[in-house]
Amino acid sequence: MRRPFVRRSVSRFMPGEHLGDALSAAQALKPEGIATILTHLGENLGRVEEAEEVARHYLEVLDRTAAAGLDAQISVKPTQLGLDHDPALCQRHVDRLIGQAELRNNFVWIDMESSPYVDRTLSIYRASRARSPRVGVALQAYLYRTEADLEGLIPLGAAIRLVKGAYLEPANVAYPRRADVDEQFYRLACRLLAAAHLPGSVTHIATHDSALIGRILGFIEEHRIPRSRYEFAMLYGIQRAQQRRLVSQGHPLRVLISYGEYWFPWYMRRLAERPANVWFVVKNMFG
Repeated sequence: MRRPFVRRSVSRFMPGEHLGDALSAAQALKPEGIATILTHLGENLGRVEEAEEVARHYLEVLDRTAAAGLDAQISVKPTQLGLDHDPALCQRHVDRLIGQAELRNNFVWIDMESSPYVDRTLSIYRASRARSPRVGVALQAYLYRTEADLEGLIPLGAAIRLVKGAYLEPANVAYPRRADVDEQFYRLACRLLAAAHLPGSVTHIATHDSALIGRILGFIEEHRIPRSRYEFAMLYGIQRAQQRRLVSQGHPLRVLISYGEYWFPWYMRRLAERPANVWFVVKNMFG
């Protein structure tokens, strides 16, 4: 983690370890018409008391983004807020953040972790969505169960960030073949977009796959999906040309900016997602 070439390669995907770094990056993207999501890295807290620190940090994020005039939402993992220790406490922290988001005209995303957490995470989302429309949840296309989960959430007028999935899952839980994941992602994205007329529905199409994006854009144009009902979501520093192209075509885009000291597990998942990312690191070893 301390090797210079590792830190150089990490800087491609995250602007720094501190909130100020993330805010500066969000401010730099604003003139390009790119909105953002900020997430402080970390999961599976060792002590339940740490959840209060995380909640206070995200409350500060909501305050500082509002003061800076940024269209920057937040995304938080339930295990950052104590889910492993006390689900009721986690729910209270999530609802605190949503309450602050309502005051600041902002939005809270509940991130999805590995498959054993799906039911508990969706339970928290459902309870929070019953109280407020200013909350969304991530669903992972590579899980076999996600189609059924999605069908259960659509009637709520759900905001859903559809991602492929980056955790190592067994073959009896998740599609092992990339082609199957891609096809599942396309089907689920189209299903969500077809339900875009429901009040509160928003779809985040979170992929960097150019071919997949092209197919989904075709569906959007064919079915005249309002641009207020979807956003493309991409990671900071990845596929910048694709990001600019989407914005130039008038499609809403929101970039996820990650920051924090606990970046190594997150970084390794980014490498696992795309072989090109590994090549980038290799080049930095000799740069």
